[in-house]
Amino acid sequence: MNALTEQKPGFSLAPQSLDEAIRFAEILSKSDIVPKDFKGSPGNILVAIQWGLELGLQPMQAMQNIAVINGRPSLWGDAVIGIVRGSSLCEYIYENDDGETATCRVKRRGEEEQVRTFSMTDAKAAGLSGKQGPWSQYPKRMRQMRARAFALRDVFPDVLRGMPVAEELMDLPAKDMGDVKRSQTSAHAVERLASLPAYSDESLLINLPKWEAAVAGEKTTPERIISMIESKHTLSNAQRETILNINAELAIEEQAHENS
Repeated sequence: MNALTEQKPGFSLAPQSLDEAIRFAEILSKSDIVPKDFKGSPGNILVAIQWGLELGLQPMQAMQNIAVINGRPSLWGDAVIGIVRGSSLCEYIYENDDGETATCRVKRRGEEEQVRTFSMTDAKAAGLSGKQGPWSQYPKRMRQMRARAFALRDVFPDVLRGMPVAEELMDLPAKDMGDVKRSQTSAHAVERLASLPAYSDESLLINLPKWEAAVAGEKTTPERIISMIESKHTLSNAQRETILNINAELAIEEQAHENS
């Protein structure tokens, strides 16, 4: 292979270990271009990076798409639909609004279509109609975000890892946790991540055939496998990528079998 055709690995800022993640978070917290929720808060950045990796987001994507609302990490609505549409479990998502009611129709592979709506009547009942801010300026968009959040969180909780939607949390009354409480929460999250042992490559190789069989039999998904492991261990980016690629590997094997 000559120098012109040789493929070189792309540069990535994704941390490969907890130590790298902590250093990375500290550097970003001092940057002037990070969102205000993360400036001066390496703990928040570290938690956002971890959440992002579980959702398939690179660190910088996570910081742009994960917001801290009332002390809770949440996803902006456009990131929510992007993550779900990128999952092999999603067959389709259709959204429409008739000027009064927003409707979101979604279908998960192997299940019936689900429909969620949010109308101006719902908005009035929730005390949102005419509320100063986005509900007064962009009611159609806000209805869309509510219907979308209900549908995608109900049908794809495993894909979204139970993450709330930012537009929803913004409408809830703020709970003043205090600076000390927030600092303790961030410190606790960092401490918990640091205490989890790394998952070994040997265990990955041993369990991979079993996971492939379970995914092929539609008994689980790569996302659920990752969630299960990361409740007790930390996964490297390469390990996470290997598990997420199970569906792709199965598709290649199936195509090869059909062509043989």
